[in-house]
Order: sequence, then C-alpha cells, then structure tokens
Amino acid sequence: MPVVVVANPKGGVGKSTLATHVAGYWASQGHPVVLGDVDRQQSARLWLGLRPPAAPPIGTWDASADMIARPPKGSSHAVLDTPAGLHGWRLSDVLKRADKIIVPLQPSVFDIFATREFLDQLATHRRAGDAQVGIVGMRVDTRTRAAEQLHQFVDSLGLPVLGYLRNTQNYVHLAAHGLTLFDLAPGRVARDLEQWQGICTWLDA
Repeated sequence: MPVVVVANPKGGVGKSTLATHVAGYWASQGHPVVLGDVDRQQSARLWLGLRPPAAPPIGTWDASADMIARPPKGSSHAVLDTPAGLHGWRLSDVLKRADKIIVPLQPSVFDIFATREFLDQLATHRRAGDAQVGIVGMRVDTRTRAAEQLHQFVDSLGLPVLGYLRNTQNYVHLAAHGLTLFDLAPGRVARDLEQWQGICTWLDA
C-alpha cells in the first residue's frame, strides 16, 4: 500500500492543503484511500467531516500525536498529514511508515532556511531507499524575486521538484466544503489542475 506523508516542521506552509488534495486525487481515481492526521488539532479529520456524501469517499486513518494505527483494512492508499514542529521520535515514527514524502515549501527566506534544516534531518532519519522525497512549491508567484530565490534553492537540493502551486483562493474555498480540485469539473479549475500534473505523475509512479 502506498503511504504518502506530507511534512515540514514550519507552520503555515500548506501541508493540509497538499494532504487533502493527494487524498482527493486518489479518491477521484477510484482508489479506497484513507487520510490521517498526527496534529493535535486534527484539521484533516475536520475537513473529512465537511466532505459531502456525493464526493468520492475518503476514509479516516486513526492517527494522533501519540499513536498511529495501521491503515484500516480495505484501504489501498493512505495519506498522513503532520503538524508543525514535528521532530524526535514522533518524526521517526511517521517516516518509517512513508513510501513517499512530500515537503511543501513557500518562497520566503524563513521557509527556505527552516526547510533546509528539515531536509538535513530527514536525511539522517531515513535509510537510503526507505522513501522517495519530493518538493512542492506553495503559493508561488513566478514573477517575483522570492520565486527566483526559491528556484535557486530547490535546484541545489538534488531532489525532484514535483510542481509549483499558485496562490489562489480556490484552495481556501474548497477546503471550507471538504472538497478538492479533483472534485470539480476540470474546466472550472484547469489552470490549477495543470500545476498538479507533475505531482500526480509522481504519486502514481
């Protein structure tokens, strides 16, 4: 079973947005997917509670800050959202379950420095070959100097950049209704779905 963990100890970088959309993508493909959250605030569980019955189903993976159960029987894909400040044994517990790790990154110097430190920690926590790691740029305006600095930083990492997602209220509005881009008619969010193509290809590889 593929297990995707979305992680970055920096708060507010878009982890829950990515986690819910990965789950939403797999659900749209007909996979029995579950979504868990090791944050005490349980944002992913709240989001699942808002999801309309007509949307492709996403199950709940029983996970908390202190305990992560096995994904429930009958599920074929799993996504785990993580909190800010994840470190130590909790980080190790999360990483040992991951087949793939997505690290969201925003184009600010503070996020870049925090993420560089996290990626160094990630390299020491996981054995070679344990999990694939991919970077996703979040809220990126390609016309800005900050975006240029972000490009320079990710080019130095030696890790794949899965995509750059623009800063749009689409994600905010969809989250309020328990939905993702993949739950809408493609023509309504064509620009955003295009930015997800590289991420989806990596998820399915």
